[in-house]
Amino acid sequence: LHLLSRRQRQMCIRDRFFLGLLLFFNMSTVAVWACTSAIITGKQTKDGRPLMWKHRDSGAGWNHIAYFKGERFCYTGLVNSENPSDEIWTGMNEAGFAIMNTASYNLKDDEVEEMDKEGQFMKRALEVCKDMKDFEYFLDTLSRPMGVEANFGVIDAFGGAAYYETNNHTYVKMDVNDEELAPRGYLIYTNFSFHGRKDEGKGYIRYDTAEELFRQFEKEDFTAAHLFAGCSRSFRHSLLGIDLREEAFSPNRASGFCVEQDFIPRYESIASVVIQGVKPGMDPELVTLWAVLGYPPVSIALPVWVKMEEEIPALLAASAQTGKAPLGEVAVQLRDFVFSVKRGNGLKYMNWSLLYNAQGSGIMQVLQPAEEAVFALFAPYQTEWERQGLKVEEIRQLYGQATEIIKTAYKQNLGILLQE
Repeated sequence: LHLLSRRQRQMCIRDRFFLGLLLFFNMSTVAVWACTSAIITGKQTKDGRPLMWKHRDSGAGWNHIAYFKGERFCYTGLVNSENPSDEIWTGMNEAGFAIMNTASYNLKDDEVEEMDKEGQFMKRALEVCKDMKDFEYFLDTLSRPMGVEANFGVIDAFGGAAYYETNNHTYVKMDVNDEELAPRGYLIYTNFSFHGRKDEGKGYIRYDTAEELFRQFEKEDFTAAHLFAGCSRSFRHSLLGIDLREEAFSPNRASGFCVEQDFIPRYESIASVVIQGVKPGMDPELVTLWAVLGYPPVSIALPVWVKMEEEIPALLAASAQTGKAPLGEVAVQLRDFVFSVKRGNGLKYMNWSLLYNAQGSGIMQVLQPAEEAVFALFAPYQTEWERQGLKVEEIRQLYGQATEIIKTAYKQNLGILLQE
């Protein structure tokens, strides 16, 4: 550049700037489905029970909770509403085995025609696996190429907790109980694998954000409620060093709109799930799946158990009319309200003032008390259930009460009638 005239240098810099801007927006519109996840061992929770968290980003549109009778075990999990019988995207079975995944973009070792089999892989694992030993046998004996490129997170009822970085032919186990590997009692995964190609993959900023948030949780406690409120609805950005909830960084000081890029909750976020496992010796029927369907910042959590079989709360199950979960469907509609600009790159911009504002009237703010009420509703029963087992009739009644809490929250605060 030093050989050019001043005007030529300015034009060159200008052209490079606009070329870079063009590349940025082109890259930002490429559909790359992702997830943010973590496994927390019982060493880091007050009740000693492990947690498995998956914040799901996908182009699937809608998902709901479904129950299945498998070849060896019955199981319950998150399914795509368009093809609910073929795949599972996070789930647990009656033996207390649970599995989830995040897509990896730096593990694939060769080009294989049939890929993206992660959902089928997890569905089959829930059918046949009782514990980590079964799962590793499943991995070892599955025909190659497996058609996957993912980090599979697994917990069982015997204290097992690990991620498996898996490609078409091989896998690497990352044991969360290994104190050298996970000295803080947890591991976080986004969309790269630690044993994959260096600096490839996705989700590095989200990974760093989750790390920062988890350091704060260590001072309090890891619970499903904290993971939803503090991670799945966090608008902290580790690279920019901002948190939209802080007044100094609030978009509400200007137009209320801001660019949505590399936060944990994103336009593509369609569910957040926390599976609470059991301590060794506890009845595996106590394994609990808490599900937030649709865009997590505008949705509310509800629990399910495999023992309840097909008695899944109606707000989480596929409705007979639409095939979609009512709660998830409303949360997607509210997301589209927040991301109201549809032309051009409009979907990269969210109206933050609709989610969160100084008046406390943001959607995320007015719904949070209802979710806290749902957690408070079920909490007193946990100790009794751990001693005597789950009581189906009691859970039926709690489902009814929780449903009314949620329906009331949407009606009174947002004028929305939730139809079961």
